[in-house]
Amino acid sequence: MASTDHVDVIVVGAGPSGAATAHYLAQRGLEVLLLEKSTFPRDKVCGDGLTPRAVAELISMGIPIREEDGWIRNTGLRVLGGGHQIEMPWPDLETVPNFGLARARTDLDETLARHAVASGAKLLEGHSVTGPVLDPDGRVVGVTVKPVDGRGRATGEAERTFTAPYVVDAAGVSARLATKVGREKRDDRPLGVAARTYFRSPRHDDDMMESHLELWDGKPGESDLLPGYGWIFALGNGLVNVGLGSVSSNARSTQIKYKDIFARWMENVPEEWGFTPENQVGPVRSAALPMAFNRKPLYADGLLLVGDSGGMVSPFNGEGIAYGMQAGRFAAETIAQALARPTALGRERAMAAYPRLMTEELGGYYRLGSVFVRIIEHPTIMRICTKYGLPRPLLMKFVHKLLSDSYDRTGGDAMDRIITALTKVVPAA
Repeated sequence: MASTDHVDVIVVGAGPSGAATAHYLAQRGLEVLLLEKSTFPRDKVCGDGLTPRAVAELISMGIPIREEDGWIRNTGLRVLGGGHQIEMPWPDLETVPNFGLARARTDLDETLARHAVASGAKLLEGHSVTGPVLDPDGRVVGVTVKPVDGRGRATGEAERTFTAPYVVDAAGVSARLATKVGREKRDDRPLGVAARTYFRSPRHDDDMMESHLELWDGKPGESDLLPGYGWIFALGNGLVNVGLGSVSSNARSTQIKYKDIFARWMENVPEEWGFTPENQVGPVRSAALPMAFNRKPLYADGLLLVGDSGGMVSPFNGEGIAYGMQAGRFAAETIAQALARPTALGRERAMAAYPRLMTEELGGYYRLGSVFVRIIEHPTIMRICTKYGLPRPLLMKFVHKLLSDSYDRTGGDAMDRIITALTKVVPAA
């Protein structure tokens, strides 16, 4: 490409949401430029667990998910809390499979990005977006970028400009492109924070994702309860992803010292798990989780927000990959329809479908999740729910469906219909 180039669509960020967007756009015959400031392979702070809804999105993209390709399947969720332990298999639904997957982000993101390239997208790694290109009316018509090295430092090469009728910000929680055009995050939406590391462990082939609703500073029930919740996700390659998170009902940070809490939790887990300093692989790293459409509008003036840049993380469980990929699918379809229109007015009318589709699909669900967060952020209420809720199988089946988004939007069983009805009666996020 020359120093200035024009394409149909520019996608900023080659994570799962950006790669999915680029893939679906390229499938529709559009010329797509996918920009990534890092070079692959590169890491992202994540639990590395993929719910069945995320698996459904991988299948829609045509990603091979065979075990020999590096994926490990899990059959459900194991939950510990209140002195109880229960195992809940993933439901068998019409719209999503009855299994989840796990794969480290160092592998996952590159796999999806290379798949987008195979579909026809042009990927430029090591190119950091420095700002939007605006026309006289303030419409985003491109981006300026600078080449950077593996540490994000400028290489000294000349800055480049790329233009397109539509630009997609899929660059993550910082949403720098969206911020530069004035789309600030909303303070009335939940914000999560997650911290994780890896351990070599005999639990690496566990066939269930594991969630710890209570983290104890010593023996359970005889010591202080630490803030947050924990997870253990097996990766099948000798490693497990171990992390903890917390969530606040508004945009303020929870001010939790994650590394200290993580260390105290690890001091009291069973010795046979092998979660010891000598088995630890990499430091404890943390990242923010923007939730419930915390940045809007999702489309305006030529710029679409997809994934974390638009706050598409679920308040119920911190899942963001499924919704980022789904948003990429919706965004690509909308852009393709818009570019086929002969007039600017017609194109804008077509683009109005993207935020509407996202709101219809997830707005009510995210609003329910925001209410859920306001309830569980009170430790006393959380302990009561854990102690008295976990022993009730029927209740937990319903909660499992709700929190993991494992329900069919149309049809399904009685629980599916109840959840769907709840998402329809609350105001959309």
